[in-house]
Amino acid sequence: MTRNTPRVAYALVNLAALLWASNFALGRLLRDDIGSFTLTAARFTIAAVILTIVGLRLPLEERKLGRQWLPILGMGLTGVFGFGSLLYSGLRYTTATNGSLIHGTGPLIIGLVAALTLGERFTRRAVVGGVISLVGVAIVVSGGSLAALARQQYNVGDLLVLASVVDWGIYSALTRVVTRSRSALSATWLSTCLALPVLWVAAAWELPARPVTMSWPVLLAVLYIGVAPSVVAYLAWNEGVRRVGPAKATAFFNMLPFFGALIGVLWLGEPFSLAQLLGGGLIIAGSLITVWTDLRSK
Repeated sequence: MTRNTPRVAYALVNLAALLWASNFALGRLLRDDIGSFTLTAARFTIAAVILTIVGLRLPLEERKLGRQWLPILGMGLTGVFGFGSLLYSGLRYTTATNGSLIHGTGPLIIGLVAALTLGERFTRRAVVGGVISLVGVAIVVSGGSLAALARQQYNVGDLLVLASVVDWGIYSALTRVVTRSRSALSATWLSTCLALPVLWVAAAWELPARPVTMSWPVLLAVLYIGVAPSVVAYLAWNEGVRRVGPAKATAFFNMLPFFGALIGVLWLGEPFSLAQLLGGGLIIAGSLITVWTDLRSK
């Protein structure tokens, strides 16, 4: 393992967060054009085709499920089927603000899952960093207004988003187990393919009630989601988890709303406020506090 492994790992998980932030925005925009299960099935069908083309070049052992078939199946059911379906379903009923706030609990929840399932240390530094980042998330999504936070109404969509965070914690723990003996590419490819039949059945059930709006913007958006947030981001995340574990990788999970705010500024021409600057600084500070020992290692 190279000396710069932790730094490379944190760069990879930040890349994943950036791409997933764009997925959040598009998922919210597409909520009336395509159903949650259908979108999830479409994105991972595209991803599976790309991953298969690349994965067939792996050594034979990397292409077999072997004794790891159960945790790889678990990865598919949680991170591929469960997470996307829960998230998109939640975004139909809740606001982007609520979704971002709930996802802000990610480092704390996923750190706890890693501690309970993998025995990873849930340190005081991680708790402090997670809380600081969560405060930063609250400032970013509320515009720095406590009154705006107090006015937020919570509903079933928020519970679905919270369930997606817990689901992602389980997926990350399983990823850590699987990638101890195989590459991130192999784990991502096989888990994606195993989840496809479940996704196709769910999409077939949903389609009659929620037909897809066929238009070039929708098709291009789905294609982008199938490539960047589904292939590149998953590979980057899983490689980061392989290198440093889910608890440390998730220290940068709260970069999602910060990157989402930047996307709004750069793509949509939204104003960049002092609250976003302050909140973003706290998110970054909290993340750095959590992994500071790794970043200082030479």
